[in-house]
Amino acid sequence: MDTYGNEGTGGAGAGKRTFGIEEELLLVDPANGEAVPMAGELLNLYVRPLEAGAGPVLTAEFQQEMIEVVTPPHATLASLEQDIVAGRAIAHQAAEDVGVRVAALGTSPLPADPHPVQLRRFKAMTEEYGLTAREQLTCGCHIHVSVESPEEAVAVLDRIRIWLPVLIALSANSPFWHGRDSGYASYRSQVWNRWPSAGPLDILGTPDAYHQLVHDMVSTGVALDEGMIYFDARLSRHYPTVEIRVADVCLRPENTVLLAGIARGLVETAAREWREGIEAVAVPSALLRLAGWKASRWGLRGELLDPQTHRPAPALAVVNSLLNHIRGALEDMDDLHRVEDLVDRVLAGGTGALRQIEVLHRTGDLESVVRDAADCTVS
Repeated sequence: MDTYGNEGTGGAGAGKRTFGIEEELLLVDPANGEAVPMAGELLNLYVRPLEAGAGPVLTAEFQQEMIEVVTPPHATLASLEQDIVAGRAIAHQAAEDVGVRVAALGTSPLPADPHPVQLRRFKAMTEEYGLTAREQLTCGCHIHVSVESPEEAVAVLDRIRIWLPVLIALSANSPFWHGRDSGYASYRSQVWNRWPSAGPLDILGTPDAYHQLVHDMVSTGVALDEGMIYFDARLSRHYPTVEIRVADVCLRPENTVLLAGIARGLVETAAREWREGIEAVAVPSALLRLAGWKASRWGLRGELLDPQTHRPAPALAVVNSLLNHIRGALEDMDDLHRVEDLVDRVLAGGTGALRQIEVLHRTGDLESVVRDAADCTVS
């Protein structure tokens, strides 16, 4: 059972609500841009910091063509931003040491034939889920935000669920799949949602209801274990945090910073609403799936579903609605000006998906898209 309220493991403690990031990065051949199965060699050479919480660390992921960068918990957006940049720099150097590059891409623009890490659990997943597992070379960004208690944690899940599709739109960074334009801003979301345990949660109300649902899902045998409970947002099994899992890995570090600031604002706002007795908005999960699909399809280029009316609205209006919803929390955590500035930048310059498409139109080849992405990853 997680220990809640422990600052050292990501708990909110007496100060600001803490947060941390997990970013999955693609390993690519610098010559031709193809994804390469070099995670084992890279991690064998990588020297992990001895002191817990000393800074970002690198870990393995499902496929050998990717690694994950994990930050410790932070209390301020500025210190988290430093570790996001530092973590990508560490990954960049480790990749160079084995002759490859890291690229913050939600999917590989070029065709790929991924190789699962040789662990018993991953072999079992590959056997059980067939093509869904074999093709699952996708890179996401997971945001952990601390919570004070299991009751607060589930109350947060119940109240942030309607806003999570907006994070898909803001992070969209995977327009290509197997060498073709998918037509989606975030095709990673489509691939990820092939997993039978992925998607939005219903409103649950209590920790007992949450844990009973997880138990029942594992008992079916369809989800092999609790680690395969891939809700859009879930309770961490290891830390006293809510883990938000809908976003693509972002092309630029500053976009990851934006996601983190918004995520903490959402969690804090939801916790305040719960304490004030404000009920969660009862939107059916079926509508949230449609909102997630629309965000995945268009990113910020078209309309999104407004989380409060469930009707199409311009992306700019929906993003502004999100900012207004969390404004009080952002102000209290001194994050408002930084988040507003980063929102302005992504609205003006576009998401990673738009940049990838623009590079392809300018150069005519996907290898240039990968090279540009590798440059942006550590810019």
